[in-house]
Amino acid sequence: MPSSIVIGTQWGDEGKGKIIDILASQAEVVVRSQGGNNAGHTVVNNGETYKLHLIPSGILYPDTLCLIGAGVVLDPKSFLEELNMLREKNISAENLRIDPRAHIVMPWHIVLDGLSEEFRGNSDIGTTKRGIGPTYMDKYERCGIRMYDLVHPEIFREKALATGKLKNKIIKEVYGGKEIDLDTVIDEYIAYGKQLAEFVDDVSVLTYDAYKAGKNIMFEGAQATLLDIDFGTYPYVTSSHPLSGGVCIGTGVGPKMIDRIIGVAKAYTTRVGKGPFPTELDDETGETIRNVGGEFGTTTGRPRRTGWFDAVIVRHSVRVNGLDGIALNKLDTLSNLGDLKICTGYKMPDSTIIRNFPPTLEGLEGCQPIYETVPGFSDDISSCRTYDELPQACKDYIKRVEELCECPVAMVGVGPDRSQIIIRD
Repeated sequence: MPSSIVIGTQWGDEGKGKIIDILASQAEVVVRSQGGNNAGHTVVNNGETYKLHLIPSGILYPDTLCLIGAGVVLDPKSFLEELNMLREKNISAENLRIDPRAHIVMPWHIVLDGLSEEFRGNSDIGTTKRGIGPTYMDKYERCGIRMYDLVHPEIFREKALATGKLKNKIIKEVYGGKEIDLDTVIDEYIAYGKQLAEFVDDVSVLTYDAYKAGKNIMFEGAQATLLDIDFGTYPYVTSSHPLSGGVCIGTGVGPKMIDRIIGVAKAYTTRVGKGPFPTELDDETGETIRNVGGEFGTTTGRPRRTGWFDAVIVRHSVRVNGLDGIALNKLDTLSNLGDLKICTGYKMPDSTIIRNFPPTLEGLEGCQPIYETVPGFSDDISSCRTYDELPQACKDYIKRVEELCECPVAMVGVGPDRSQIIIRD
């Protein structure tokens, strides 16, 4: 049975949740490898909508083993709220496991996230202020608190007190903020640890054993390629590696264990937060795409910026992730927009034409999109279930995306429900 990675190819919010849910229904193991509750998957299953931020999508299937890897930073309060929401819907968490190496988001991380954004002023990054970046900072400074620590009260108390004193000093003396009551926080989080202890297990070993047993494994990540800390639009990025390579690091498996890499893209482009966006539509068409496509953040509710499909971006994702296929979502949103545009390259300020995504923010800021216009369609394609049922204009659009991105389109999304998918491969 194959092991698959599902990757976002743009700036996130590509509809990975639906693709992940479809593959999760076929998987025996679903593994989350990085990120935290600063991202979310919206899954529509049997008419019920689930907003998942930390718990793998396989949780909707009672026989599926759901694993949260060492690369994830976990907010225990948020995790337990999500867990309780699922239990209220009679979703079992019996097969859920968390790696003891996963780092814990503490209250001071959230406070520092907000204070640092405020300190940056107009140069803020636009984070969700959920403490993700500061948690990863502590991880690499080697003063972080891990899941193992959380479920061992005496170890946790000692580490939290030592780290908390330092963080309070920074909060008060650097930012002028209000200190955190460490005793209250420690008692609160020890209680969380008692509730989470039953879920702790070595995810690297569990994943490897499942692979050796020939089980179907799906790796899901948060965010997307252009939010990668190294290969994204730095500094407007997340603090981890949403690339396919990050799955191996965040889970503790070797690259030879991966059989298939699927990149999810919208049939247009969206972005949340600040940073350059070459194909952005700050007009009526962009507003129509936003409203018809429901482009509002799963985690924050923020309106997403919208624009035409950017083949330069997705081709970049094909290369850095080694994609085997693209799942092209929300094609139905483009209906009744008239002629459609696809960005095929960028024009630099000196009139140089480039086809590859610039490696720096400064290079991207000066880029103007080079568009190719293709015929649009007015058909309602939401009920199409085979490729042949699509109007010719849709087929031509898909074909052009394949040519420009140098990767086959394996799946086509024509609506929000998991049934509204055309599987070509």
